Amino acid sequence: MSRRPNLLLLMTDQQRADALGCVSDWVNTPHLDRLAQEGVRFSNCVTTSPVCIPARLSLATGLYPHNTWVWDNGHHTLDPRTPTWMQAVRAAGYRTSLFGKTHLHPHGGDLRDREHLMHEYGLDDVDEIGGPRASARVLSHMTAGWDQLGLWRAYREDLDDRFATKPHVARPSPLPLAQYADTYVGERAHEYLRDYDSDQPWCCWVSFGGPHEPWDTPDEFARRYDPEQMPAPIPLPEWASHPGDRPQGALDKRLAQRPALDPQDVAAMRANYAGNVELIDDQIGQILATLASRGELDNTLIIFTSDHGEMNGDFGLIYKSQLLNSAVRVPLIVRPPKGAIGSQGGINDSPAEWLDVGATLCEMGETHTAGFARSLLPGVRDVTHHHRDGAISEMNGEVMWLDVDHKVVLNRSGQVYMLFDRHNDPHEQENLAGNSSAADEENRLRLRILERLMQTQVGH
Repeated sequence: MSRRPNLLLLMTDQQRADALGCVSDWVNTPHLDRLAQEGVRFSNCVTTSPVCIPARLSLATGLYPHNTWVWDNGHHTLDPRTPTWMQAVRAAGYRTSLFGKTHLHPHGGDLRDREHLMHEYGLDDVDEIGGPRASARVLSHMTAGWDQLGLWRAYREDLDDRFATKPHVARPSPLPLAQYADTYVGERAHEYLRDYDSDQPWCCWVSFGGPHEPWDTPDEFARRYDPEQMPAPIPLPEWASHPGDRPQGALDKRLAQRPALDPQDVAAMRANYAGNVELIDDQIGQILATLASRGELDNTLIIFTSDHGEMNGDFGLIYKSQLLNSAVRVPLIVRPPKGAIGSQGGINDSPAEWLDVGATLCEMGETHTAGFARSLLPGVRDVTHHHRDGAISEMNGEVMWLDVDHKVVLNRSGQVYMLFDRHNDPHEQENLAGNSSAADEENRLRLRILERLMQTQVGH
């Protein structure tokens, strides 16, 4: 290769692991499927937290929530003195850029006033936006443009109406497709890469705000999917409504307060969600075409992932903030530069954690980052490589462990209240927690979690 490879991180918000055309037949993602065919898909990747801010802090720093002590979407600002993968890549000689959402600091006021923070985090060129909800009140280059076009008020009124009546309603955004947030992010990234003229190799982070709710995909994409053709949600199992003598945790409380979802609403949400995923895939296709036209596509490491999933009616729930598969498992594709390393079209089934993305970018950029992330490149070179023995995810003091065979969740008291056989029960319909026949397995997995927590203490 004539120069060091460029680095492209493509990221979505709230995209389930099964929301890829190469995984499921209910969504069309030809450009992401192409990346999977040219690289390796890690089929057992989990987020470090099914909550936006804790997960995104983990990605940036390589630290877990039990290191940062950030468990929710409160008003937390990442200390710029904390080492990040972005700082490491920039120090290695890359020009770094960000288009879209980071949520590394509170979504309030005018994001443009805090670009200095983005620079301190390691990002040179920045066009940051808030998430779909925050964009109703947070100023950015994007929302300032909406205001000038007379669109911001309509967007705000639409969001207010949804949450005053039925938050999970599926209907098109009042924004035209050309001004929709995911279009904006894709277009800004495309323009930046099209016009890039520095001698430095570039590292571009493209962070879409969708398919995060509200379910407001523009009609041009939403109408491509028929609600009646959407797969039925995973049903609420017996163990969830009748816990019996097993220990209980946060999920039990959430299920007791679950919304009343009409099957037609769930089908409409799922169709709208699929449309948003395809809209983002279309924007990614334009970015890939731009790189191809510049002759840079073959010399670029491309990673695609998402911060957490979306229940979308599974277990009678919506949103994220659950340690169930629909919320905790995320897509992860690593497509290396052509001829550099690895297999094409491979699937690595080893557990992986989404914070491993930062270490992967750093290794390709010939540097390294702090924290507990591990580069995925060995698993790209050889899809049989065992990347991790297991992956953990944390939420409000609860801890999940997922390995090849089992998944277990400890409540805040350290008790096992969810245990699943992943081979025989992929939809988590039979909870083995509290079953005397599974007592030995419970103890083994509980100790495995405690071992991982000890191994990942700062300074260990």
